Amino acid sequence: MIPVILKPEPPDFDQKVRQPGYIWLAGKGIDSNGAPPKGTKLKDLWRKSYGQLYDAYGGVCAYLAIYFEHCIGAGSTDHFIPKSIHAGKAYEWGNYRLSCRDANALKNKYDVLDPIGLRPDTFVLNLVDGEISPSPALNTAEKSAAEKTIAQLKLDSPRHRCMRARHFARYLRNKDDQFLREESPFVWYEANRQRLL
Repeated sequence: MIPVILKPEPPDFDQKVRQPGYIWLAGKGIDSNGAPPKGTKLKDLWRKSYGQLYDAYGGVCAYLAIYFEHCIGAGSTDHFIPKSIHAGKAYEWGNYRLSCRDANALKNKYDVLDPIGLRPDTFVLNLVDGEISPSPALNTAEKSAAEKTIAQLKLDSPRHRCMRARHFARYLRNKDDQFLREESPFVWYEANRQRLL
């Protein structure tokens, strides 16, 4: 995971998602500032902006910091503040994170670090084996939050390690800095920070 900059809200988002979402909540008697009644399925208007979300963030998962193709259906809109906790946030662009489906499912409603506003160099990467760990520069509370995020999102699983190590090995074969930056931004970020590019 690397810092993500919040992208501007699409011009038609308010008309297409926010306003209809808040109208729907009001019509159902749901407080937009609180949790919806248990078992309530909110109207999924955020799906109308998924293509714009994908394009705005260049197809890069906010949590894994890897590129994925839109056409394979591997992506989703994560509500960073869960819609089960704050109904109105279901219809707020600033609460959306482009996410791979698995990362979104693992995050669920659990507390993890937000890629938007993340402190640079929160995580460090061993480029040989793909291991991710909290930066030694973090204080105790920051380290604990980073460890919790790694565990919840399974960022240090064998398959994730293998993926990152493979991406760096491919870079070493071809020395294509731009390709690495586009396909595996976290690996590129760490390789650049470690002056290995």
